[in-house]
Amino acid sequence: MQSEQLLLLNLKEFERIDTCSVHLYYFCLRKPTHKKLDSIKLKNIRVYAFHGCLVEESKIGSDYIVNLEVKADLSHASKSDSLHDTVDYVQLQTIVKDEMATRSKLLEHVARRIMTSVLQKIERVSEVKVSVAKVNPPIGGDVAEVSVSMKMKR
Repeated sequence: MQSEQLLLLNLKEFERIDTCSVHLYYFCLRKPTHKKLDSIKLKNIRVYAFHGCLVEESKIGSDYIVNLEVKADLSHASKSDSLHDTVDYVQLQTIVKDEMATRSKLLEHVARRIMTSVLQKIERVSEVKVSVAKVNPPIGGDVAEVSVSMKMKR
């Protein structure tokens, strides 16, 4: 009997709550249901590689600059101070070097391979962003670099 009265009281109280209060609770007071993702960035990784559509590019090669950012929950690593609990940026750099060593015609293809490899090899990563820039591209003009930026989520 007491639980029925309590339920009735709660229902009556609920009827008095205006929609503004419900919105205030939902958007401002409730705890977020998703975890904040932290990031690790590798900036200006310099690589010499042989990408491009021209035959000369496959023989001469070019300088490339790769920027990589991965998103992951790093909260445990920040407390434990253990490499086991984070994303190893040496492994990230190795993935970039390995994928850049495989020739592609398009920068988009190289970028996709880098992102796919990161997500396949490092389970802790939930999102990856990469930009691949060709320095002084042979496009018949004075252009410092041409770059492609892409993002992929798990």
